[in-house]
Amino acid sequence: MLGLVLTALGGLLLLGSRLPGLGRLPGDIIIQKENFTLYIPITTSILLSVLLSLVLWLLGRR
Repeated sequence: MLGLVLTALGGLLLLGSRLPGLGRLPGDIIIQKENFTLYIPITTSILLSVLLSLVLWLLGRR
């Protein structure tokens, strides 16, 4: 069961990079200089955490 969940999460991460807006939400910090880029995905991390918590809560209700 855990293997299936991890495989599904990996697939979502691969597909998530192709979705418009994911990773570029308001609240995500991007600092770009000449040779330097700093990306801090605060809002994206919170959103993924809430979704993962919901999935794990639903799986744990069994």
